[in-house]
Amino acid sequence: MLEIGEIVDGTVKSVMKFGAFVELEDGSTGLVHISEVSNSFVKDINDYVKSGDSVKVKVLEIEDDKISLSMKQTEPPKPKEKIEVKYEDLSFEDKLQKFMKESNTKYEQKRSRQNSKYGRSKSRR
Repeated sequence: MLEIGEIVDGTVKSVMKFGAFVELEDGSTGLVHISEVSNSFVKDINDYVKSGDSVKVKVLEIEDDKISLSMKQTEPPKPKEKIEVKYEDLSFEDKLQKFMKESNTKYEQKRSRQNSKYGRSKSRR
């Protein structure tokens, strides 16, 4: 008897655009929706599974005779992406330091443009 949350082995019986039907060890068949195939974006399910493949699946839901399965929930979690610090989250000192750095950079760029502009105009005379 299958239980929700249980991880079992199965065999892919058929692949559709929306998911894959997997026959489980106990003979029942469930559906792995395309959104539950992998932690990464799945554009074409055929890039991930083929009919006859052995797969590990997690039982998500059992309702009447329908079994919802997940392959991605059997995979190790995706590494966390580096979180970008928002300007609002910075302390006053950090905001001031960031402002001064940006300001100095803009000032130097403007000064450089002006020097090159005036430098060229003097050489044309």
